[in-house]
This record gives sequence, structure tokens and C-alpha cells, in this order.
Amino acid sequence: VSTQSTGSSGINAEYGLSDHGGMDEEKGAQLYRVDPAGFFCGFRACSAGTKQTESNNYLEKKIKKNSMMSEAEVVQTAIAALSHVLAVDFKPSEIEIGIVSDSNPVFRKLNEKEIDEQLNILAERD
Repeated sequence: VSTQSTGSSGINAEYGLSDHGGMDEEKGAQLYRVDPAGFFCGFRACSAGTKQTESNNYLEKKIKKNSMMSEAEVVQTAIAALSHVLAVDFKPSEIEIGIVSDSNPVFRKLNEKEIDEQLNILAERD
């Protein structure tokens, strides 16, 4: 859940965006963003935070090029988006990655070894 503030006449009111991911038996993995008014929208990939616009643009370009990615490619694309937008080379202990996929519909976090493997693949690719 990401919270942001609006500024108007000296009043800062917080509002929250909520991202929900899960599995649909018919459609597979699904990702939705819900705003406080109840508006929701489905995404193939999305980000939240300070540089979410830049990150979402990066993800949109990458997904348009390759819409059928493997689980490893999805993880690598997510890491590459963060690295590109924040201009940081990550260490495995600096990021957390959670996955829900068609092949494994239970949410799980990657451990540092798995993240390190993906970072090494990205480093070799660049």
C-alpha cells in the first residue's frame, strides 16, 4: 500500500493506493490498483512511490516488446526498472521480491541467493 499527500489551501490530506495481486482460475495471475474512491484498474505491471511515473513508463516499454515473459524475465525486468529509475546497482540484501505465478499460485518472497542469481544474469546481459 502506498500513501501520498495532496496539498490544497494549506491542507494536506493523505490518500492511499492499494495494489492487489492474485490468481484467477480462468485468467491466471492478475494485478489491480485500487484508489480510495473505489476505482480499480488492471495492470500487467505497475510500481508505486516517488518515481512511479518513470518506472511505469519503463515497464510499459519493456512489456510491449515482450508480452510473454518467463518468471525469471519478469523478475529481471522489475529489477532493471528499479535500477534504471533510481540509478542504483542493487545488492541482494537491498531489495525484496515477491512472486505469484501461474505455475506457483502461492505468494512467496525470493531469498537473497535467488535475487543474487537474477542480479548476476542482469549484470552479464548488460
